[in-house]
This record gives sequence, structure tokens and C-alpha cells, in this order.
Amino acid sequence: MRTASTTSTTPTASAARRYQTPPGARDTLGTGQVTSAGSFSAPQNAFVGLTNLGATCYVNTFLQMWFLNLELRQALYLCPSACGDGVPKDTDYEPQTICEHLQYLFALLQNSKRRYIDPSAFVKALGLDTGQQQDAQEFSKLFMSLLEDTLSKQKNPDVRNIVQKQFCGEYAYVTVCNQCGRESKLVSKFYELELNIQGHKQLTDCITEFLKEEKLEGDNRYFCETCQSKQNATRKIRLLSLPCTLNLQLMRFVFDRQTGHKKKLNTYIGFSELLDMEPFMEQKNGVYVYELSAVLIHRGVSAYSGHYIAHVKDPQTGEWYKFNDEDIEKMEGKKLQLGIEEDLAEPSKSQTRKPKCGKGTHCSRNAYMLVYRLQAREKSLTVQVPAFLQELVERDNCKFEEWCNEMAEMRKQSVARGKIKHEEVKELYQRLPAEAGSPYDFISLEWLQKWLDESTPPKPIDNTACLCSHGKLHPDKISLMKRISEYVADFFYRRYGGGPRLNVKALCKDCVVERCRILRLKNQLNEDYKTVTNLLKMTVKGTDGFWVGKASLRSWRQLALEQLNEQDEDAEHSNGKMNGNAQNKDESNEEKREEEEELNFNEDIVCPHGDLCISENERRVVSKEAWEKLKQYFPKAPEFPNNKECCSQCKILEREGEENEALHKMMASEQKTSLQNLFHDKCRPCLGSWPQETDELYIVSQFFVEEWRKFVRRPTRCSPVSSIANSVLLCPHGGLMFTFASMTKEDSKHIALIWPSEWERIQKLFVVDHVIKITRSQTAEGARYASEPQLCPECREGLLCQQQRDLREYTQATIYIHKVVDNKKANGGTKRQKLSHQSYITYQKQGIRRSTRHRKVRGEKALLVSASQTLKELKIQIMHAFSVAPFDQNLSLDGKMLSDDTATLGSLGVIPESVILLKVPQGCANGDRGASSLEEEQNP
Repeated sequence: MRTASTTSTTPTASAARRYQTPPGARDTLGTGQVTSAGSFSAPQNAFVGLTNLGATCYVNTFLQMWFLNLELRQALYLCPSACGDGVPKDTDYEPQTICEHLQYLFALLQNSKRRYIDPSAFVKALGLDTGQQQDAQEFSKLFMSLLEDTLSKQKNPDVRNIVQKQFCGEYAYVTVCNQCGRESKLVSKFYELELNIQGHKQLTDCITEFLKEEKLEGDNRYFCETCQSKQNATRKIRLLSLPCTLNLQLMRFVFDRQTGHKKKLNTYIGFSELLDMEPFMEQKNGVYVYELSAVLIHRGVSAYSGHYIAHVKDPQTGEWYKFNDEDIEKMEGKKLQLGIEEDLAEPSKSQTRKPKCGKGTHCSRNAYMLVYRLQAREKSLTVQVPAFLQELVERDNCKFEEWCNEMAEMRKQSVARGKIKHEEVKELYQRLPAEAGSPYDFISLEWLQKWLDESTPPKPIDNTACLCSHGKLHPDKISLMKRISEYVADFFYRRYGGGPRLNVKALCKDCVVERCRILRLKNQLNEDYKTVTNLLKMTVKGTDGFWVGKASLRSWRQLALEQLNEQDEDAEHSNGKMNGNAQNKDESNEEKREEEEELNFNEDIVCPHGDLCISENERRVVSKEAWEKLKQYFPKAPEFPNNKECCSQCKILEREGEENEALHKMMASEQKTSLQNLFHDKCRPCLGSWPQETDELYIVSQFFVEEWRKFVRRPTRCSPVSSIANSVLLCPHGGLMFTFASMTKEDSKHIALIWPSEWERIQKLFVVDHVIKITRSQTAEGARYASEPQLCPECREGLLCQQQRDLREYTQATIYIHKVVDNKKANGGTKRQKLSHQSYITYQKQGIRRSTRHRKVRGEKALLVSASQTLKELKIQIMHAFSVAPFDQNLSLDGKMLSDDTATLGSLGVIPESVILLKVPQGCANGDRGASSLEEEQNP
């Protein structure tokens, strides 16, 4: 029996629970909906679906296809498990390896009673991002490589060799010299044939092009070892052996040079149900007739989005099924059109007419992988689930049946409650409206709507949200209430309780009166606004006017309206009671008070000393009549007659500020003239090429130089620098923290070198806490360098250790991957300087200081990594960046090969800004597995 499992989308602590949790029972009941458990139970002898976890449809298609490979399923069942003796009933099963995850997943797909199961534990074990759709063809390669590597450690040969037996074939790259006829052969394994479909209409044409002969002439001539020279030659691929399962990858996703992105080829390709591979084989005396077993399909016109489904043939019955995540449909009659699925959101202009297909042939514009199985006469296998796995499946089936029974009982109870509620609504609905002149009650409209919803049992009536500060019905909340008859209100309060009860006398008279007053004031405000606008147009004569801020005049109407609204709110909460969260209200009022302090009328022309500001651009004079009208709304506004003098303190500060600015400008100009060399990097001395004209140089902190340059460039905005703090370059014992060698390289960013003549001027301009000097002396052995103060070895060693620890414990740092093909660099062989482990490199030429920032070159990409991630995880990142499968990646760092996939990047010496060399065999440069070392053969 083949059926489905859960759709639990909530992750749990146990991997087994992700396979076993009943599907959404609580969520379904929480919404008040009654869901039949039968919608989660699979029909008898039906296949099981797989939940799409967000963007994992491509994984589901491969899982279904591999599940229906009976030989692969049987081999996986034969793998020994750590729980071979069984799992205790009170313990959750935790698969530890990829094989154990697949075993349990396949066992559920085979014998579960659910309609679909959740593969999240398997997907998590692979480290896949459920929210990001990966390249399906690259995933197939990656997983097959991982599975083969895992199974190769098994003792049972039927298990150890299953991947090679089922999927692995051999072909040879054959090169023939036209001069002497020497034939050179390079044999490679393959797990799928990647076929170009551009320009072809039939699958056989694609295979023919894959095997076609290539001429090597001109600059592409072949070096013949017999002739000992380059000769014209021919090269082609010969198929030596084919696997039981032949995977044909149709290269629908190609790189578009114009856009710089991948695009999908939506052209039709015809393929037959029977494929005779004998005409393409080197040896013609074998059985090479294959029958179609699966078609993997990508729906969508874009290479970066869409949906993956699979058409797969049941090997036991020969019937075809469409696997679309949770949904599985048998394909028969008119539905049996293999590879035919409509594109998602396809523009009508790109639609092409489907060519006619004869019997036994099909054509598809969306198929990206065709799977053929070697035609066999023997009866199909019968695969039995191992006992310990079957016990786990039966446990899950029991839990699922219990859940189904629970759902059925709850549905029965829900139906009974619904009938009672229906009768209640039916009886009261007609008597709900209050007749004219009859007693009535106000009730919450929201509560009444919930009562009318028969699926939701109502809570007690709550009218508190509609009360004013006096405990009565607020006039502004009438729209949230419904007027109902007293008879129905009596029934509601008797049946459901709650309150307070609001009858005909509940409306608050005080709030109504206050609301009317506020409305009258707002209407008066509109009239006063017109009056003030006209008064502002009048010219003020003499000293009768008043100073008003221009910003206040622009917004006075809005300020007055806000004051009226605040009065309305204050009246509502005058007794200190507030509806809702009191803490939030307090915070809101505090924010309003802060806004009031910023927006009070006419305070925009008040200086910090409480007097009239000195800037006349921010204020204007208005007439006495206009000011009196404004004072009616803002009685507490600061008042400044036209003849009022500006703040004397502000005038003094203004003069002092102008004097300081002039002083700073003069100081900056003098210092820049005196210290021209310090201002320009190109004039700085360099330790890497010590200047001949002096035997001593002085050192200051680079931080001082940067701060001083800021002041010189913008003296009115930055504070002047008065001292040089060289203590940051010294240890607590007063010793220097840097060696002469490090100051020429990695530590050069911390220091600035000073000429002796310049140092004399610096000592006159700034206060220096510590003098640091480098001297050169000539000896018989050559130049010798010494520092004052001397290096402190202990502190220097501690600093290096701390730096090394930091480099081994980084997170989200940038490294660079430089791709080369067979020792020929991707940028055309251009040599570049070897990069060290340091996070920067100082290029020095003719004493000119160069940028220390890493410069990317062609063929190089930046990746974000952490020291704790493994080399295997880095290879997966590289696969997405360069489209090179992990098994084709040869990585090296400073000439040392990186081969331990389980080692962390920190332990391998990969630090921030490292450049890792990625070598790819020429045939694999575009993701082609198996085509390796041809360039080496051609150019030894």
C-alpha cells in the first residue's frame, strides 16, 4: 500500500515528529472550520504526496522519481541502521544519516495511510534553504554524488554499488591525429548526459550533436606525441557503456550574454517512449533498448522562478502518474500527454504551436530531464519494508487514525452545537430590531456579528470600549453599537452575561454638550482664519505691530485645531479613566507633551535665553488686530512688540562665533601651509623604500592625521586638533607594539611617517605625549633599523595571538574565489601578484603609497563566510556562484590544497580577504561533469 503522511508546517524538536505530526488539527479547529479528516487520508493503493515547504518542489519531484526506482529503494532498505533492533515505543525515531532519512521517507511513501507527508527533516539534513529555489539539475548531481559517497562505505556490494549500477555509464573522449592516425582516448564516467536542445526538434538529434566529431585546426590544433608537434586532428565522444537508468538532461537553462543572466529555452523537443541507443554505441552487440520512465518538468517562462512537477511511470503496473507536491493524479486517456504542462504567467506573444506527435511519441516545451529505463523482460521487483521501519510506519498510522477519529468526534459535536445555535439565531433574528417607541438597548456590533457567525461560540458581551470617562455611552462610539429590542437584550445578557448594559438613557449628556461646544469652536476657527489672512495682508505702520514667527504663521490654524482636539480628549478622560491600555495612553500623552513643547505658537522666535531671537529672516511684523485675534487661540504665546530689542547675549555669542570661525580658518590655513607634506599622501616618506636624504623618521598615529585633515578641510565645521596621542601605539609598559617589518606591510594603516624638519614644526603646533622615532644606521652587513622606544616583545606576541584568534572566530566576512581552468586563468592568463594571508596588501612603487583595499579581477567573485562553517558548505556556495558541482572543485589556498570537507574554514587557515583558487577541468568549466583534463592532453 502506498499512501501519504502529514502536512505539518510547524518545525518540532524531533525529526521524526516532522514526519508524524497530524496535519494541522489545532489550526483547523481554531478557525472554527470543520474539516473532514478524509481530506488528509489517502485512497487505498494510492501514491503518497510530499508537502512543498516553500520552494522545494524540485526536491519532491526527484524524491518521487527515486522512490519508484525499485532497485534503488531495495538497496536503501538493505542499509544497516543504528535502530535495527527497533525503537522503544516511548522514544521518537531520530534518523542520523541521509540514508536513514531516505529509508524512513520511502517507508512512509510506501505504507503510510496519509495523503501526503512532510519531508522537512530530510530537506534540513541536506542543508537546503526552503525559501530559495535551487537549480534542479545541479541538485540532482549534488545529491547523487552525496548518496554514492555515503553508500560506498557499506559492506554489502548490492548496496555499495547501487548508484554506479543504476546511474553510472562511461564514455571516452577520442582524439585522432590527421597526420599519423594516432588515437588518444580519455575515459570518463557520467551520471547523466547533458544535451543541447537549441536548434533541435528531436531528442535523437540532440544525442547526435553530443557525439558529433569536432575538428581541431588552426590555433586549436592538437599536440601529437607521435609526431612531436601540433597537428590537425578530430575529436569526438564515444559511448562505451550505459547504465540501467539513463538520465538525459535537456539544457533548457542557458546563459544569455546580452543580459548577463540565465534564460529558459521554451522550444518543443520530441521524444519517444522507446529509445534505441544501439546506433550511438561504440559496441553494437548489446541490449540498448530503453523505455521512458519519467519526465521532469519546469513550468514557467523564467529560469529564476516557476514550479517543478514530475510525470513518472509505475514500474509495477506500467501506469503513468503526475506528481505535483501534495497532489497525485493518474494519467490516462486524454490526460496521458507526457511533458505537457501549461507555463505559469506566459505572455501570449511567446506561445508557439505544438507540433504533431505520432503514436508512442511525445513533445514538450517544459521538460528539462528525461529518464529512460533499460527494457527488461523479468517481472518487476517486490520491495518489502524492513521490520523496524514498518513498525515505525504502523505507529504513525495508529496516531493518524486516532487523529482522524478525534476529528470525526469533534466534527460530530460541532454539528450538534451548530444545530442548537442555528435554532437560536433563527428564533431571535426576527425579533432583533427595536420597534419605534419600544424600549431598546445598545450592544456591541462586533459581538453581535460573532453571535451571528454560527461557527464561533460567542464570549460574554463587552461594551466597555464604547464608554466615555463618565461611564456612559460616548457619542462618537454610536457607530460601533447596534440598537436591538429589549426582549433580545434580556435573552443575551441572561444567556451570555457581560456588560455594562446600555439602554435608552445610556448616552452621556455631558459629552454631547462638550462635543457641540468643540464643533462650534471649529466652525469659528474657519471664520477667524479668513479674518487673520486678510489682516496679514495689511501694512503695519509705526511701532504698533508685533513680532510673530513665520513658521507659526504658516501652521497656526493647524495648531489651533490640535488644541481643540486635545481639549476634546481631555474632556473624555477628565476623570483619569482611560479605555484600553493605560500604560500606552501615558506614553502617548508624554509624546504629545514633547510635541507641544516643539510646536507651541510663536516659540520658534524665542532664543535659548528666553528672549527675541536675532535672526530677522525667521520672523515678521503683524498688525495689532491680527495679534489680538491670534492671542484668543494662544493666550500663553510669548509676546514681542515691534520695538522689542533682540537678545543681547545672542548678539555677543554671534560675534564670538564669527571670530572663532575666522580664527579657525586662519589656523587651518597656516597649519596646511606649514605641514604640506602631512596633508598630501604622495609626499609622505615610506619605510619600504627608505629615503636617502635622512637617517631618521618620526611616527604619529594615523588617527591624528585623519582628524587633522578633517579640520584643515572644513575648519568651520570641525574642531581644531591640539594634541598628538601616540600612546595608542605603545603598550602599557611604554614599548612599541609594531616591528619595523610589520610597519612596512600590514601595520602601515595604523601609522604615519614624518620628516625630521616637519617634526620640528609639529612639536611647535601640537602637544605630543610620546615621541616615537625610527633610525637607520649602516653596518658591514647592511642597513640596520632601530626604534625609540624599543619593541616590547611580550606585548607584541600577545597582540599577534589576539589577532590570530580574531581571524579564526570571524562571522560574515568576505573572501574571494578566483576561478581558473586547467591552470589558465579566467582573465586570459594575466599574472597577478600573489596575495598574502593579511587582510590587505600595500603596493609600493617609487615611494608612492598605494591603496590597501583588495581589488577584484576578472574570474573572481566575493563570498560571505564564517569561520565555523565547513569546507563542504563553502563548496555549495561556490556551486551556486560558478555553476560548478562540488566534486569538480579543486580548491587551494596559497598553494595548499583544501580537501577535508568536514574541516571548518577557520581550521583550514581561511581568514577574511583570503583568495582561494578554484581549479576546474576544462570540460567541467560550465558544470559538465566528467569532461576532464582535455586541455592537459592537448597541451602537455
